[in-house]
Amino acid sequence: MTLSIARRHALHRLAVLGAACAAAMLTVSSPARAANGAATYPSSPVRIIVPYPPGGPADVVARSIAAKLAASLGQPFVIENRSGAGGNIGTEEVARAAPDGQTLLLGTNGPLVVNVSLYDKLPFDPQKDFAPITEIAEIPLVLLAHPSVPVNNVQELIAYAKAHPGELSYGSSGAGSGGHLAGALLAQRAGIDIVHIPYRGMAPATTALLAGHVKLMVGGLLAAMPSLQNGSLKGLAVVTPKRATFAPDIPTVAESGLPGFQIVSWYGLLAPARTPSAIVQKLHGAVIDALNQPDVHQRLFVDGGLEKIASTPQQFASQIAKETPEYTAIVKMTGAKAE
Repeated sequence: MTLSIARRHALHRLAVLGAACAAAMLTVSSPARAANGAATYPSSPVRIIVPYPPGGPADVVARSIAAKLAASLGQPFVIENRSGAGGNIGTEEVARAAPDGQTLLLGTNGPLVVNVSLYDKLPFDPQKDFAPITEIAEIPLVLLAHPSVPVNNVQELIAYAKAHPGELSYGSSGAGSGGHLAGALLAQRAGIDIVHIPYRGMAPATTALLAGHVKLMVGGLLAAMPSLQNGSLKGLAVVTPKRATFAPDIPTVAESGLPGFQIVSWYGLLAPARTPSAIVQKLHGAVIDALNQPDVHQRLFVDGGLEKIASTPQQFASQIAKETPEYTAIVKMTGAKAE
C-alpha cells in the first residue's frame, strides 16, 4: 500500500515535469514557427483588394506593385476590385479576412480616415482591424480656377471672394470627397463664402469646371496639367504640404497666406489585424523593392505624378492615427455626410 502511494506520487511528479517541459518547448518554438511561416509565405496566390472600380489610380498603383511582388515572392498577386460605399465594401472584406497575409488591402485615407466621421457607423475599425504595411504614395492636389475668375493666386482669390460673397462655386466628386473638404476648409480658414456643387465623380466635375459652370475645384495635379498648359484652367496652389516635384512653380496654399493648410490623399498597403509581424515585415521589404524598380518608379512617380512615401509599418500606423481626428474636425466643420 505504501509502495503504491509512493509510485502514484512519483508518476504525478513526472506528469507535472512533463507538462512544464512541454510548455517551455511551446514557448521557445513559437517564434521559430512564426519565422518559419514567414519563410514559406506566401504559400498560395495572394489577393489585393482594391475598394474602387478598375482603371482608376488606385487600381494602377495596385497592379504596378502586384507584378513585382509576384516575381519576388513566388506566388501570383491577384487584383480584385470591390467598389462601393465610398470604399467601405472592399475595406470591410479585408478587415474580416484571415490574418495570414493572403488577403491585402490597397487602401486610401477615404475609408481609413475620412469615413470614420463621414458615415454614422462603419463595419470596421480602421485602427484596430488592420496591420499597416506601408504608405506607398501621396497624390498632389491643386486648387484650380476657371479663366473667367480674375485671380492668379490664393490671396487674390480670397480678396475677390470677399468682395463677391456667394458668387463663386466650387465643384467636387461628391459630398465628403477630398475636393469638398478642401474647398470647405479654404472657405472656413479664409473667411469667404463659396458655394459647393457636388457631382457624381471627378469626370463630370471637371467637365463642369472647364465649361465654367463652376469656377473652382480641387483635383489631381497631374490630370490637370494639360489644361494648365493650354490655359483652359489656372492652377492657384497645391493643397498638399509641399510643392509637387513635377510642378515646382505652383506654391502651396500654406505658403500663400494660410499656414498649416493641407489636404492629403494617399495610397497604402495593409493586411488584416493580427497578421504575424514577420509576414508584415516581409511584405514591407518586397513592396519597397518594387517601388524602387525603374519601371514602377517611372509609371507611378514620373508618368503618374505621385509623391513617393514608402513609410515603415509604424510610421503608416501613426499617420492614420494622426489624420483621423484632423479629418473628423474638418468633416464636423463642413457638416458633410455620406450620400
